[in-house]
Formats: sequence, C-alpha cells, structure tokens
Amino acid sequence: MAGSLFDQLKKTGLVDEQRAKKLKKEKYQQTKKNKSKNGAQPQSEAAKLAAEAAQQKAEKDRQLNLERQQAQAAKAKQAELRQLIQTNQIKGYQGDIAYNFADGTQVKTLHVNSNFHKKLSASQLRIARFETGYVLVSLDAAAKISQRDESVLIPIASDDNEAMSQADKDYYAQFEIPDDLVW
Repeated sequence: MAGSLFDQLKKTGLVDEQRAKKLKKEKYQQTKKNKSKNGAQPQSEAAKLAAEAAQQKAEKDRQLNLERQQAQAAKAKQAELRQLIQTNQIKGYQGDIAYNFADGTQVKTLHVNSNFHKKLSASQLRIARFETGYVLVSLDAAAKISQRDESVLIPIASDDNEAMSQADKDYYAQFEIPDDLVW
C-alpha cells in the first residue's frame, strides 16, 4: 500500500483538503510547542483524522437509525389503526336516506337506512375516515380509535341548545311561547 494513512483517508473521501491543511497547521504548532517543552509526542494527524471521521460516521449512523425507528413506529401505528377500523366497521348500513355531515370545511353525504340514520342522529355511532371513503363504527371502537389518532374520526355535530349558555337560557325563559304558533 503506497502512501500514508492520511493520503488513503483523502482518497476514500473521509477527509477533505481544507481539513487536512488545518490539521497540518495544528500539528506543526504542537510540535513547535513540544520542542520548547520537550513534552510527549503528539498524536499523529492520521490518527486524529481517523478518529474524527469515525466519530462523524457514528453520529450520522445514529441519526439515520433514529429516523428509521420513527418511520417504523409511524408505519406500525397506521397499520394498527387500519386493522382496528377494518375489524370494527359496521356493515349493512347502506340505504336511501342521505345523512349529511361536515368533514373539515366540506359537507359530505353518507347514504344509510332509517335504523342507522336514527343511531347517527342520536350520536350512538361514529363516522370514521377509512381509505378513500367513510365507515360507521360503534362508540367503543371509536374510543379505541381516538386513543391512537383522533383525526380519523369525524367530530359529532353539537346541538344548538348545548352551545347556548345558562345565562341565555335564563333570559329566554322569561318569554312565553304561544300554544297556537303555526309555522
């Protein structure tokens, strides 16, 4: 093998030209100091370069390993969520009654039969995003799903009465509603 360890490191790309010049300068300054002090021999520049390159490689490997672990954890979480929805989805809800719900800023429609329409209106079932569409799940399954990822579930529409504060209810209670009111 021809050349010094330093030349070999340069050829493999572990050390660049600027770093090499910097280390040579540092080595020169150390040897100059050591001559005046007659101290111990400084570590060779090739050994320093090799140690520094190994340290950088180890740090880079740690970062890559951490990223891989995070990606695998996210993938496992998505697979678990998908399996949970797939096993707990309610089938046979399709019908001719349109149930409208808000998904973000869009209004979506799910065609259900009358039995499921009543259950959805009474908040006894939840709607979940699944693949490219929507499925119905029970409240127990919805609780398990929300533990893993709340964003998969469609929020339940709240009643207007719930939005009204107690002070507003007290205020409107003083007005009598006529019995013969016809719309």
